Parts: sequence; structure tokens; C-alpha cells
Amino acid sequence: MTTIQRNPRLVRAAPTIGLLLLAPLVAEFLMGNFPITNVAVLLSMIPLYGAGALFIREAVRRTGRGWPAMLAFGLAYGMFEEAFLTQTLWDENWADTRILDYGYMPALGTALPWIMFMAGVHTIWSISVPIAIMETLAGSRRTTPWLKKRGFWTVAVIFALYSVLGTATTAAGKGLLTGPLQYIGAAVVVTALVVLGLRLRPSAPTAEGKAPGPWAVFAFALVAGAIFVLLYAVDPTGLSPWLAIPLPTWGSVLIYLALFATVGAVVARWSHRSGWSDAHRLALAAGAMLTYAWHSFPWEPVTTEPVSQAVDLTSNAILTVGALVLLVIAARRVST
Repeated sequence: MTTIQRNPRLVRAAPTIGLLLLAPLVAEFLMGNFPITNVAVLLSMIPLYGAGALFIREAVRRTGRGWPAMLAFGLAYGMFEEAFLTQTLWDENWADTRILDYGYMPALGTALPWIMFMAGVHTIWSISVPIAIMETLAGSRRTTPWLKKRGFWTVAVIFALYSVLGTATTAAGKGLLTGPLQYIGAAVVVTALVVLGLRLRPSAPTAEGKAPGPWAVFAFALVAGAIFVLLYAVDPTGLSPWLAIPLPTWGSVLIYLALFATVGAVVARWSHRSGWSDAHRLALAAGAMLTYAWHSFPWEPVTTEPVSQAVDLTSNAILTVGALVLLVIAARRVST
């Protein structure tokens, strides 16, 4: 019997600790933004990604809500981070990259393709994927709260303090990068998404027919994920110049919207059919997770200090193997 199995407290805390670590690992490291050797960055991101994902997960599960609310809160999280905490929605030269050149709209003070990209990145990968993986590993505790009341509010305070201090630090260092109307508009959007999440409740299966097999769902997630990450890569002025296939801004925006609508409609219909299970939810998360894994190899790190190609590729390989091992363990958990 392992040490974890002998220690009930550690067993209870394992999903919480796992989510605190997995969220930043998926969001930034598996994506390829930072090498795994940058431990300081990982630790600094736990109060943001880890606490953010845990707070959203606990808020949803403690109030009896489900994945629709989780997705709405995840999108609100992403828009808050990019509009206020990092200000990438307004920073034309964030991380020494011209992220807003493609599709920049002066009236909005930002670029629609970047907004679309960040919406998907945070809603799916920063929040939903880590939660889905850890809930699968939690087994019978998948939909129950993992924290007591004091722990929940502690996480909420940590996330709130980090958000406020991070926003203030960014504002102090860069100033306000756009006009007040843009910030007000972003605040309205974030608030509306939170209100939407509070109004959403899980519903019983209503669609006719049986859900497809988990492997079909996994393949669907892989294809959708590939379209998403390759769509931004066609912009030769952005973060992903490795394809450099020009695409008009309006075309990019339309494809993003079509992709979001299609994936949302298909998953909503499948999840309301009989037979939809933990295995299907894991399949969606696995497809998204492995999308980031292969995507990390051509993706350039966004660190301020140079990263050698050997370190970058080795880090990507280690994280990919780690993702595969974690998914195999989760799959075995579902099948038992």
C-alpha cells in the first residue's frame, strides 16, 4: 500500500493539489510557452491558473451547476486575465510579438482574431481540460466539493488578491494601454458571462439516440483542436509564423465563430443523449490536451530570456509523455 493510500488526508487533498499544478502546466507549459525547467514561473502561476481553475470548479460543484456554467466562468476568467491582468487585448507588442497587427480594429482597441484565440485558449485549455482530467481521476468525488468552506474561501481570496495585485502591477508598469470605454466594455462582458454562468443549470438527457463511442468523441476533439490552433497559425504576423498562410481577417473570424458554434452544438447534443459518460468527457479533454502536446513542438516559447532548441524540444517531449501517462491513468480510472 502506497503512502497516499495510507494517508486519508492526502487522499482527500490529492485532487485539489493536482488541479492547482495541472492548470498552469497545461495552460502555459504543455502549450509550449515555457520550458519545464522554469520552475519559478510554474510556482508564480499557481495562484492564477491553479487557484482560478479550483475556484471555478468548487463554485460550480458547490452550487449544483454543471459544465455549461463551468464554460461560462472559464470564458469570463479568460477575458478578465487578458483585458486587465496581462492586458494582451490592448498590448500591440506583448512579449515582443505583434499580436494585434492581424485584424486590428481601432474602434475596439484590439484585434478580433486575438480575442477569439484567447477565448478558446482559456475556456478550454486553461480551465476546462485540467478540471475534466482531475475530476476523472477523483472517481466517485467527481462532482462533489473537494474543499471545506474555509478552504474554498481561502482559494477565492488568494485568486482575488493575485488578480488585483497583478492588474495593479501591470497597470503600473505599462500604464493604461487603451481608452476607458474599452476597459468598461471588457468589464461588462466579464460581468455578463458571470451572470450567465450563475443562471445555467445542468439538464437531463433529452436528445434522441445514443451518444457516439468515446473514441469517436476523442477523434472529434483532435480535429477541432487542430483547426483551432492551426487557424491562428495562418497569420504570418502573429505568434505562429510556422505556417504563414495568409487569411483575411474576416475569414479567420468567421471560421472561429463557425468552429465554436459547431463544437458547442455537437457536444451539447451528444451530452444530452443516453450513454454519455465520464469516458466521453475524458475523451474530449484528452483530444484537447494532446492538441497542445503536438502543437508545442513548432510553437516558439514566449519567454523574455532565450531558450535553446534542445531545452525547448526536450521540455515538450517530457510534457507530452507526462500528458500521455496522465491520460492513460485517467482512462484506467474510468474503466474500473
